[in-house]
Amino acid sequence: MSEPVLFIDDQDRYDRLRLISWWDQERIRAARVLVVGAGALGNEVVKNLVLLGIGTIYLIDFDLIEASNLSRSVFFRDSDCGQPKANVLASRARELNPDSCVVPIHGNVMLEVGIGLIKSLDVVVGCLDNREARLWVNRLCWKANVPWIDGGIQELSGVVKVYTPPDGACYECTMTANDYRLIQLRYSCPLLKREDIQAGRVPTAPTIASMIGAWQVQELLKLLHKLPTDSGTALVFNGLSNHSYKSKLPRRDDCLSHETYEHIHQSSFTHQATVAEICAWGQQLAGQELSISLDRDWVEAMTCDSCHDQEKIERPALSVSHGEAICKCGQVRRPLMRCEIPPTAAFQSLTLSTLGIADWDIIKLRSTDGQEWHVGLEPMEKGIHPALPCSNPAATTSSRGHGHER
Repeated sequence: MSEPVLFIDDQDRYDRLRLISWWDQERIRAARVLVVGAGALGNEVVKNLVLLGIGTIYLIDFDLIEASNLSRSVFFRDSDCGQPKANVLASRARELNPDSCVVPIHGNVMLEVGIGLIKSLDVVVGCLDNREARLWVNRLCWKANVPWIDGGIQELSGVVKVYTPPDGACYECTMTANDYRLIQLRYSCPLLKREDIQAGRVPTAPTIASMIGAWQVQELLKLLHKLPTDSGTALVFNGLSNHSYKSKLPRRDDCLSHETYEHIHQSSFTHQATVAEICAWGQQLAGQELSISLDRDWVEAMTCDSCHDQEKIERPALSVSHGEAICKCGQVRRPLMRCEIPPTAAFQSLTLSTLGIADWDIIKLRSTDGQEWHVGLEPMEKGIHPALPCSNPAATTSSRGHGHER
């Protein structure tokens, strides 16, 4: 019996990849991936993804390019300084391989990304440098039941962690009391973001970014091809000693991140729908009055206990700074925070977007006895819906910064 004949086509850019026995280029072309962070690590991850021909890559980062990025980020140039990282990286990545649709989002992952988008993905890749954003991405992925790959780098060392919900350990399972304390340090007494506390600027070399970024994408390839991965394991590389090792991560059964949205009622609403519209629709669905349960704390107003001045805010707490809490009399005002919106007249005209609910999100409707219904929203940009082609690869959202992404 003769051996199968292998044909080499030098006109096919993926020809050498197809020679790998288990390789499925059509699976790669159909894949949808979100990269969170467009710094040194994000540059390396996106480079590898477009070289492979990943079909759709969403890329989110709120930050602007600075001169210090130029020594560690392969796609950035001196003339790019002051430009959004996500937009520049997406544009250069499309030049490297036009087969990949790279959709930049110049914004904050904690405000701009809905669970509906996450649920449409195959994998999320985290290229972050702060605990708060990692915790948020972890909770999004667990609710959507989508695997994510976390990467971290410092000086010449780095770590890769693969999380595959609903099984095994997640990022929050490994968080300590000190991790939660450090997250709280970024906020003032009334739990509003301080402008003067910046995420740490981690010293790194471009070499370790290349290595950890490649390792993350290699684990992504295994997930796409259903090959065994080191899920729930920290893959650690010490660049000073050239020593690497694995460490199994413990799973906490009481972990707050372990919530997965199994049954979702799809609606035709976008996040521009009003509270009145959603609550009326929910009442028909459930046969009882429902309120909207928020994942992001919402500041309704601020009150000064000294001069009794009150101001409507009506924004998510993540976008309200400590400086905005200072009253004209010099005292710190007290925010009225809400995590649940009742279907009362005071809120009926507000849109879901005003409540901090992201585009293409999944919202929770809750009854007075604690029952919950999960409702999926439609995306505003139909061109990036999974059932339709990526017709607007340069689409961006507004910028609302929070925390640094590596």
